[in-house]
Amino acid sequence: MVILQQMLVLFLVMLIGFLGERKGILDDITSKKISWIVVNIANPAMILSSLSGENRIPSQELVVTAMISIGMFLCLMGLAVVLPNILKAKRSQYGVYRVMTVFSNIGFMGFPIISALYGKEALLYVSLFILPYNILIYTYGILCLSSEEINLKSSLKKMGNIGVFASLGALVLYFGNIVLPDLLSQAFDMFANLTAPLSMMVIGASFGTMSLRQMLTDVRLLIFAGIKLILIPVVGMWILVQFVGNSMLLGVCLVMLATPVGSMTAMLAQQYDCDRDLSSRGVALTTLLSVVTIPAVAQICKLFLK
Repeated sequence: MVILQQMLVLFLVMLIGFLGERKGILDDITSKKISWIVVNIANPAMILSSLSGENRIPSQELVVTAMISIGMFLCLMGLAVVLPNILKAKRSQYGVYRVMTVFSNIGFMGFPIISALYGKEALLYVSLFILPYNILIYTYGILCLSSEEINLKSSLKKMGNIGVFASLGALVLYFGNIVLPDLLSQAFDMFANLTAPLSMMVIGASFGTMSLRQMLTDVRLLIFAGIKLILIPVVGMWILVQFVGNSMLLGVCLVMLATPVGSMTAMLAQQYDCDRDLSSRGVALTTLLSVVTIPAVAQICKLFLK
């Protein structure tokens, strides 16, 4: 039960973040600064460090991964169109539910879990999910959450972020067969190791500002969490095993589908005044439940992965 053990480790780190918030150490200002370090330094370093070794992935698998990642996001966007209606959500909440459906926490949670399960070489697969993720969240995500007319030009400018550059840089290093100097490789590895503990502490700190009772009594949000964390990954994996035979790639896809709502949903909802409370509760609830659902989904998927 490697996944269960890894989730328990992440949960313990989240607990430290929660206690830090309770003690007044991880307040909003401190959490925002830590988030900046993770988003702009640690996580990009993890992407680049995944290419610092000599491990190679067959080109055919890279093409298959790119096709899967694009297909996965297209399917999730299609589901996001009808899911708010199925949940009978308020019209003002449609955008938040759509973004929560499409975007998972593949950066903060997906990277450390996959790194622990399969090693750094598997992170190249993940970078092919990060590219469309970053492009879509700054275009489709903003369009869903904004109640005002969107300036697509300004939205497209936001695609030039450090996550996209790091992913592109990783692919250039890989396909160019470029070996990083030991100095840079060690530096990237050190920064990369900050990603999991810092991000989980920030997520844990966010729990201290929310009402657990309110989250656990929101029936609509609980149903959404069940669809997001169990139904989507199980059905998605059942479909993927019909076409994909690479066990590592299937494991990466499982983690990509099973991770909770991405924290960027709450950040964008706040910026564009689109029910920040719902988005924050969605992130917190699915993150809390994922400690149980990710290992459970992994066990369910084993039944048809054999």
